[in-house]
Parts: sequence; C-alpha cells; structure tokens
Amino acid sequence: MTDVAVLFKVYTAEGQADNVAKVVKDTLKPNAMQVEDVAFGIKILKVMFVHDDKVGSSEFEEKLRKISGVNEVEVAEESLV
Repeated sequence: MTDVAVLFKVYTAEGQADNVAKVVKDTLKPNAMQVEDVAFGIKILKVMFVHDDKVGSSEFEEKLRKISGVNEVEVAEESLV
C-alpha cells in the first residue's frame, strides 16, 4: 500500500478565501493548507491531502468544488510519498 500526496489550487470568489479556508479546515481536515496572495487582493488556497492509493484524488476534488465560495479547483501536483 502506497500513500499519495495531492496538492490542489482552490480559486475562490472575491472575498471568500478566509471563509472557504475555515470550511476546508473544519470539514475535510487537510494535511496542509496555505492561503496565498496572487495579486490585487486575489487569494488562492493551496490544499494538500495525503491518502491511500486506493482512494482517488477526484473524491477530494469533488468535495472541494461543493464548498460555497469555490470557483475552480485544479490539481497542482500529485506524487507518491
């Protein structure tokens, strides 16, 4: 059994980054999360999950997309740990 680390970039609606970060932290319990300023007040969340290779990353992506205030989710990196 191998672990997989996946890093998502989560793009939020304007002014929603902090609210989305709180929901992600409280409900999905990521292994790591960082709020990054992009430009002119635009923020993205970088969210990392480490999971068993039997569980697909798409499950995390779907859960992130369902959070109110999330505009877009993309996989930034994925690798074996």
